[in-house]
Amino acid sequence: MSTTQNRLATGKKVNSALDNPTNFFTSESLSARANDLSNLLDGISNSIKTIEAADNGISAITDLVESAQATVRQAQSNNNDAASTNIQGDSNIDTTGTSGTTTKARAESQTLTALGMTGVGSGGATDSNFVITSTSENGVTNTFDLDAHFAATGKTLADGDPDTAGNQAYTIANLVDDINASGVATASITEDGRLDLQVNGNASLSLTITDADATDSTTQNGSTGTSIAAAFGFAGSASEDLNADADYLDAGETAVTWADGSADTDVDTLTIVNQAGSSDADNSELVDQYNEILDQINELANDASYNGINLINGSTNDLTVSFNEHRDENKSELVIESADLTASGLSLTDASSLSTDESNLKLDALADALVTLRKQAGTFGSNLSTVQIRKDYTKEMINTLQTGADNLVLADSNEEGANMLALQTRQTLSTTALSLASQADQAVTSFLRA
Repeated sequence: MSTTQNRLATGKKVNSALDNPTNFFTSESLSARANDLSNLLDGISNSIKTIEAADNGISAITDLVESAQATVRQAQSNNNDAASTNIQGDSNIDTTGTSGTTTKARAESQTLTALGMTGVGSGGATDSNFVITSTSENGVTNTFDLDAHFAATGKTLADGDPDTAGNQAYTIANLVDDINASGVATASITEDGRLDLQVNGNASLSLTITDADATDSTTQNGSTGTSIAAAFGFAGSASEDLNADADYLDAGETAVTWADGSADTDVDTLTIVNQAGSSDADNSELVDQYNEILDQINELANDASYNGINLINGSTNDLTVSFNEHRDENKSELVIESADLTASGLSLTDASSLSTDESNLKLDALADALVTLRKQAGTFGSNLSTVQIRKDYTKEMINTLQTGADNLVLADSNEEGANMLALQTRQTLSTTALSLASQADQAVTSFLRA
């Protein structure tokens, strides 16, 4: 009964080596290993959180890099706008004979025939013509040639919109529409009736107006004659010197030439070439914004630590995760190497101007940084999966070891309870038997005395 009571009290059938040496020491060994693994489990859990903190940092840094890309692209857009070329008349188009409520409307309704253009589309060498040429930064040239356009489409100067009298005629509005449809330039008429031509992101823009019926034989230096160039708003009066007058041109390297025929019936040609100025806009605010993003990348990388370990700030603080209790050649562990995901680690440097050339270099560097971030995120993701698998395995192993140890030393409470009941019953029966025997002895003694 004492042995059974002890088993019921401790829950074990083997409480010391004296009870069962083999089971006792085997159980102790299994329990000790389970305890060791339990201690490692805490370290594994901390490692998972450390990797998760690094992964969170990578996600945030990725967002910052993408934000930096948007900033650089904005600078590129500004640079493209700065590289636009523009040619605009210094005076309004001749609106003689037109009607309309505004100067713009009168200019748009003016016909090319009324401006003095003849023979457009016939292909003659002495015909009037209107040619726009734009050259891109990489040397690609596009041309809108009105004479060639008429020849290709079959149009004539009589094929356009009806005028106020119902006559069908090709107008300035038709010319603007055809220029815009060609994609060579963007044409429009200003509110004060001037022709405006503009191309974004190009190196140069030129306009050539050929006058087939010029009435002057000089360079319009004081001549009383007029020309189609003047009718289109280039050279405000006959007394202006076209070779010297650049009032109608935007800033930039400009060349203006006037080829004057030797006789009144010879062709005169005005050519205006406007070179784009610097393609670099003032991006100082975007430069400050870009550099601030790089500072935030550094600060975020430094904040992505857990329990004193940072895997992404370049501190070479590698993370070692132990998976078993051994410290010799049988040890099992995973070394997770840290990475430098700061701005310098990603090869990102401060911007100085975000000029066209620098913007292109910055975009290349940012694209490489994103590749590095995604690659490192994949590496940490693989490491996290491995550590999580080992954590689950360790939990199962601890349970196996503890169950095995218990099976060797734990008592069966049902069995021991039954044994205790049997022993108590036997004790009761023994006591009763002794009592009955004593009563019988007393009866015999009393009978003999009698």
